[in-house]
Order: sequence, then structure tokens, then C-alpha cells
Amino acid sequence: MPATKKKSGTKSATKSAPKKKAAPAKKTAKKAPVKKKTTAASASSEAKKPRSKTGNDISFTNFEPYQAKRGEEYMNEGQIAHFRNILQSWKRELMEEVDRTLQHLQDEAANYPDPNDRATQESDFTMELRTRDRERKLIKKIDESIQMLESGEYGFCESCGIEIGIRRLEARPTATLCIDCKTLDEIREKQMSK
Repeated sequence: MPATKKKSGTKSATKSAPKKKAAPAKKTAKKAPVKKKTTAASASSEAKKPRSKTGNDISFTNFEPYQAKRGEEYMNEGQIAHFRNILQSWKRELMEEVDRTLQHLQDEAANYPDPNDRATQESDFTMELRTRDRERKLIKKIDESIQMLESGEYGFCESCGIEIGIRRLEARPTATLCIDCKTLDEIREKQMSK
């Protein structure tokens, strides 16, 4: 008769080896949560943000899409006001980010004795400055779009002159080409790079 014969309704007749206890989990020191610094300038800029009809902040990423009415003329006063609001709020957000970066660079500038710490800080600053440079170029494009809006040229393709489209402009308010011309431009660019 085998030694592992089971009795009905009970545990096996043979004893198994005792189970090993799991090693206790290592205790790690918890880091204190980092509090976001608020300055008088940032608090006042938060208070100056425009509010929409629903009470939500208006921003480039948080706006109500334009609801076109049947038979409505393209780039009428309502659409112009809608895109002016988007462009100005986007520019405002970027300018606030520039101010925060400047404040951050001034606050965090320290002369670390450890070369690795200095290198990390320099790398972080370089990355932030590169991002701000890209945003500076974007602000220039936003200013150009606002000027086009004022002159009545906004919303029309620079290449073929047709309407760019409301949804495309909401996705990329600085667009100057319709989707067809942009696609052809990208194909040409891809062929030139080969």
C-alpha cells in the first residue's frame, strides 16, 4: 500500500515538509512629498486666467470645440473670436511656462561640490532651455497666426487657397496648409531626405 493514501475527507496520511516562511519585506524610507512652490506672481496669474461660460479654465488643451451651424460662412466673426481665444490662451500658457522656468533656474542654481550632481543639474537646465527655445519658436508662430487672423488670411491654405477646416485648426491652430498640401509637402520632404 502506498504511503500517500488519502483518507476520505481528511488530509493526506503522510506529512509534507514544513513550509518556509517568506522573507520579511525590506523596509524602505519613504520620501516626503514635494510641495509645489507658489509665489505671489504665480498665484496672481492663476487668478487672471479667463473662465468660460461653464466656469472651467479656458486653455489650449481645454476648450469647447466650435459648433458650426448649417449654412454658416467659413471664418465668420464667431469662428474668428473662437480661434483668437484659443491662440491667445495658448500663448499665455507658454509665456507662464517661460516665467516658471526662469524662476526655477534662479531658485535651483546651486554650486554642487560633487561633479556628478553638477552634471545632472547642467543636463536638466539644458533640457529645460531647449524646451523653452522650441516654445519660443512656437510663440512666434502663434503671433504670426494672430496677425493672419487680424488680416483675414487665417484659416486658408497658403499654397492652394482653400479652407483649412475648423477641426484641423482646432487640432493645430498654427496650421498654414490644408491637409492635402501638408501631405504632399511631407512626401516631398521624405523623398528629398533619401
